[in-house]
Amino acid sequence: MKNMTVNDILNCITEIAPLQWQESYDNAGLQVGDLNAEAHKALVCLDITEEIVDEAVAKDCDVIVSHHPLIFRGLKHLSPETYIERAVMKAVKHDIAMISMHTNLDNSYLGVSRVLAERLGLRDLHILQPVTEDPDLCGAGMVGEFETAMQELDFLALVADTIKSPCLRHSALTGCKVKKVALCGGSGSPFMQDALSQKADAYLTADIKYHDFFIPEGRILLVDGGHFETEQFTKVLICDLIRKKFPTFAAEIAETRTNAVHYFVRN
Repeated sequence: MKNMTVNDILNCITEIAPLQWQESYDNAGLQVGDLNAEAHKALVCLDITEEIVDEAVAKDCDVIVSHHPLIFRGLKHLSPETYIERAVMKAVKHDIAMISMHTNLDNSYLGVSRVLAERLGLRDLHILQPVTEDPDLCGAGMVGEFETAMQELDFLALVADTIKSPCLRHSALTGCKVKKVALCGGSGSPFMQDALSQKADAYLTADIKYHDFFIPEGRILLVDGGHFETEQFTKVLICDLIRKKFPTFAAEIAETRTNAVHYFVRN
């Protein structure tokens, strides 16, 4: 049996999320390291921080697989000025490769939004905004239905419990039950009109701007669940893909918290 390589890890994820599915602004794929280097253990996370690299070092991981890329733009120098540069320098020092599967995984039918939809218990899933070239496999967001319609407050409670959020921002209640739900893990405001055109009862996403909450006008319940919260299950998805493809390879989800948003909740 041949030794595993960094490229083997990358390829097992791109089987369901090819790199050509990423958005033009993105930087998915190999971030740091050598694709031909041997890989023995992977640490899976949503975001790469210095603490994540420290955890990888402590656990003898030679690959970090993240959802969000550490490097979005070209680095003009490597010095300990920013957490990005410090993390890159530390990864290079310890021969740790970094792979990021971002909008290519967002745009996969088997990717980020589908996992969230399944966690909520939605059925009959299809892509919210499919791409023309491959509408059944590639596109943004997901639409599905509950077996039984529920009250809006019950839906909000279900969302909060599922994503373990202490609070949710939402538009005014419509007074209608929720059965058909559109959602998009992460920043999905651009797809609100798609949710409306699909006649969804609710749209769950993140990073919604203040004035966007006026848009529904009673036609849909708009819910902001938080960026990290609506994408957190991506870690499990990536880890499961690696373990399924390579049952004997060591892959584990990082214990380090990387959600940059903290909440103050008054009792």
